[in-house]
Amino acid sequence: MIKNSKLPNIPTSIFSVMSKMATDHGALNLAQGFPNFPSDPALNALVDQAMQDGFNQYAPMAGDFELRMEISKKIESLHNHFYNPETEITITSGATQAIFTIIAATISKADEVIIFTPAYDCYAPTVELFGGKIIPIQLKPPFYNVDWQEVADKISAKTKMIIINSPHNPSGMLFSEEDMLELQRLAEKNDLLVLSDEVYEHIIFDGNIHQSASKFNALAERSFITASFGKTFHNTGWKMGYCAAPEYLMKEFQKVHQFVVFCVNHPFQKAFATYLKDVNHYLKLSNFYQQKRDFFLHLMEGSNFKIVPSKGTYFQMLDFSEISDESDIVFTERLTKEFKIATIPTSVFNEGGKDYKQIRVCFAKTDETLAKAAGILKEF
Repeated sequence: MIKNSKLPNIPTSIFSVMSKMATDHGALNLAQGFPNFPSDPALNALVDQAMQDGFNQYAPMAGDFELRMEISKKIESLHNHFYNPETEITITSGATQAIFTIIAATISKADEVIIFTPAYDCYAPTVELFGGKIIPIQLKPPFYNVDWQEVADKISAKTKMIIINSPHNPSGMLFSEEDMLELQRLAEKNDLLVLSDEVYEHIIFDGNIHQSASKFNALAERSFITASFGKTFHNTGWKMGYCAAPEYLMKEFQKVHQFVVFCVNHPFQKAFATYLKDVNHYLKLSNFYQQKRDFFLHLMEGSNFKIVPSKGTYFQMLDFSEISDESDIVFTERLTKEFKIATIPTSVFNEGGKDYKQIRVCFAKTDETLAKAAGILKEF
């Protein structure tokens, strides 16, 4: 038995809970955020080729240099900001490892970190692990907009960092240009670091534009940006991502990174370095997922769920307040056990477990799966 646990109140992740429940009850799994269709066979072939070519030993600690160059080119092309591939980009074992390493490298005891809830469930525990204190700001349905005056009011002399996530999981909202400018103003005024979780950067709908922290010069100079190849290229199990940051921040990141994983999967890095050279592999992604979102929403027309279309990510919120007065946890359990469809209760991501009667579904699924899921949900 371990005395004085550093994370005494952390339960098993809701994603693991709901996915296990889906398996136990033979339910469609629209809970955990992963596609149920394969990654591109051409990308798989590049991994095989890299293995055959002998790239099976340790990669450089910061990552394969060719891949870092392609990431640098991508960011500069999309957001007009240059990150030096030698000193300002590191390949990581998924975005979650990048987030963990950023917080480990920067947050000390009693530092305050502002997060926007509902929030991805790795932020708060990692801050707490290193002695920091979470300052939550609750975003409210149906649009989950940020109240920047509330943010300003929550900033104190102890505030060290603000964590943002856009496109936002689970709500599907986007930070606007005005949001990012206000974030930049507050970060400069209060000398704050920013962790910008941009794992769904290429999954944005209806002609909207991704407002990366890298687009705003003063903000970029105090920001870590994290991204995910797994989310972008339909292979979440590969656990591949990256972090970009100015050199003075990346030096601190790499001090920790080298002792967390040292380096990540070498042949996959070689494959992505080649794959990224064709920009269509990520530029066409928004259209691909918008078709899935629109297909699912069309099938859900006439249902008793209240729906605000997702602006990004591959998640959609469904408001069941006109269907049941059950808690979202009880409702999702009943959906899984009785109706054979697994979803995510969103109260687990909210400050104080606030229940807005909303569940999250993942539409990164085959059309057959989405049609079957909509057929079940429309029974309510």
